[in-house]
Amino acid sequence: MNLAYWFFGDTLRDGSPVPPDGEWLEVTGPLIICEHGLHASLHPFDALKYAPGNNLALVEIDGDILSQDDKVCARRRRIIRRIDATDMLRLFARQCALDVIHLWDAPPVVQQYLETGDETLRAAARAAWDAAWAAWAAGDAARAAGEDRKSVV
Repeated sequence: MNLAYWFFGDTLRDGSPVPPDGEWLEVTGPLIICEHGLHASLHPFDALKYAPGNNLALVEIDGDILSQDDKVCARRRRIIRRIDATDMLRLFARQCALDVIHLWDAPPVVQQYLETGDETLRAAARAAWDAAWAAWAAGDAARAAGEDRKSVV
């Protein structure tokens, strides 16, 4: 059994419904990675790069299979098990942000949200982040404008 991981949204990329667990999808014609075939990845982190949604499935792939470093393209694919990975993905994103929070003067609400995941803080944390980003971008633009004036003089 060839197992892989596949992220998906509410429908397949072509708009058709996601099949129920255990039902094989199959394609005809030549397999071409990124163009034609049923795709998945051998590691969920690789599958995340191509995620059109927050649903994660453990899939079996079968038939002709093409491989690249971070994905496979198969003739047949079926879902073995699926989860809504939203909470897991948000936790991962918060942990990544916490890994670099020391690189800026984060507003307390941002750090509190990242540490706790408290959804009541999410909107305030986002607003604080947006304000901090806008201030940084404005300062960066002002510095660039100042450097342009120096090069003209």
